[in-house]
This record gives sequence, structure tokens and C-alpha cells, in this order.
Amino acid sequence: MTASVSIAPLVDVTLAEATTNFLARRDLDADTLRSYAQTTRQLRRAAGDTVLLGRLTAEQTAAVFTAAWDRAAPRTWNRHRAALRSFSTWAASPGRSWVTTDLTALIARRPEPRDRTRAIDRTTIAALLDDRGVPLRDKTLRKLLYESAARADEVLSLNIEDLDLDNKRGRVTGKGGTLRWIHWRSSTTRLLPRLIGERTSGPLLLADRRPAPARTPAAADLCPHTGRGRLSYERAEYLFKQDTKQHDPRRRGYALHQLRHSRLTHLAEDGWSAPVLMALSGHENIRNLAIYTSVTAEAVGAALAAQDPGRRHR
Repeated sequence: MTASVSIAPLVDVTLAEATTNFLARRDLDADTLRSYAQTTRQLRRAAGDTVLLGRLTAEQTAAVFTAAWDRAAPRTWNRHRAALRSFSTWAASPGRSWVTTDLTALIARRPEPRDRTRAIDRTTIAALLDDRGVPLRDKTLRKLLYESAARADEVLSLNIEDLDLDNKRGRVTGKGGTLRWIHWRSSTTRLLPRLIGERTSGPLLLADRRPAPARTPAAADLCPHTGRGRLSYERAEYLFKQDTKQHDPRRRGYALHQLRHSRLTHLAEDGWSAPVLMALSGHENIRNLAIYTSVTAEAVGAALAAQDPGRRHR
């Protein structure tokens, strides 16, 4: 068990001490923690671990951002900016007052082009889910993500004990630590017993190999039957991107999150109501669901074809 890090007010706190305390917070989910760690790691590398946080200026952090991410996509720039702003706000909060200035004051948010094509078309989805050349583990992950419309970190955190195969569902911990059920269809249920085999407990989705002694994961992420660790988000994302380059017109490969996005978009096109979509996806705010309910070009074309009086009937 990792020792907790004290967040009591410090005098002349260093950047290393402050960021370590910031990342030790228990209210950060895995994805947020990963993102914040990337930002603070770059800041520490550029400014130095021993620099006193109170002496760090907005000019210095702006210079770090320009050097590190000036050529990055607007979304990447804004993600790191949001992470630094969260850190700055946290460090300036009552009880700490480690900084007295907004470290992002000179870092402007960059406009992001709205992407209406994040949903993968249904034909490609069918090809991705039914690809016979995909290993059983990865095929099961794809089907789970698409059919359940769950977040990737939720599915990857599933343990065998969390599964209710008879009812085609699994218990996950969502954002904010809320326990909820994710649901899937029969095609996923047929794959799960093959994937599980004789195992009765531990992570559902496992890494390919046993971890090196120096990188042994926490007991909760280690399979008691095989000695292999839980499949990480980074590895699963890498494999999915590499394997789907042939299907992606951009030849960059798809992201795991696009399976969730596609599922919700397709169900919205099929007429599912917002409350039912929210129950499926785990969204608590209907505004957050809106980005998934933009109608795809494929659906617009099909709707126009159905209304075309000049189309040929077969």
C-alpha cells in the first residue's frame, strides 16, 4: 500500500513537493491522473524540481508551454493548459497559498475545430468487431467497449468477480467512485467464458506476459492464477491504434474511446431517448451526452435516400 502524502501547508515548498502532493489526491480518476502527470512532469523537467513554487511565474510556465506544445494540436494544448490551471488553483487554495498568481495567465486557450466524424461508421464497426485475425482478448475488449458504451478505463478495470454473465452485465466503478452496471449483448457473453477459462478471480483482461520483478503491479492488478498483470490502458490503446490503421482513412488508427462514441451515436440515430442513453453510458449530465448524439453523414445519407422519390426500388 502506497503511503499517503501529507498536504499540510509547507514553507518554501518546491515544485517537486507540490506536484507530488497534487497527484496524490484521492479524487483523481485514472485518466485524469495520467494526464496531470504528463503536464507536471514536463513542468518539473523544464523548471527544475528544486525551484520554489512561490517563485514560479506565469512568464516561466508560458515559456515551458511554448517549448513543449506549441506545435501540438489545439486539443492537446488545451488539455495541458487545463491540467496546469487545476494545479495552480489547487496550490493557491486556502490552507496552502503556495502560489499567489495564476500560472496559466499568459497561456491562452486555443480554439478547437469541431470534429463531427469521431463516430466510426457502422460498416467499419462491423469489420472491427468481426475481424477473425484479432486475438480473443482484444476482440472481447472491442465488443465490450462498443456494446456497453462504457469508458475504456471502466472495462479494463473489470474483474472476473464483477461479471454477471447470466444477465449480460458487469459492475464497474464510474467517475466519482460511483458503482454502476454496464451491459452488453449475447455476442460478448459468448466470448467471455472462452477468455476466462478456468480462472475464477482477478483481472478480466490480462497483459500478454508476466511483469518483470521490478515492475510488479499492485495485488489488485495481478492475476492469482497466471501471474500476469492487468492489461493497461496505454497498451490496449496502442494495440487498437496499430491494428485499425488499415480501416482508418487517416491511417492513424482509431482510439478506444471512439467505440463508446460510435455506439452512443448509433443508438441516438436509432431513436434511443436521452435518459436511456445516459443510463447505458453512465453520464449524469445531459449536456455531456450531447457530443455523442450528432447525426453522422452516413445516417443523413440514408435518411435522404429513404425520402428520395426518384430512387429505384428493388
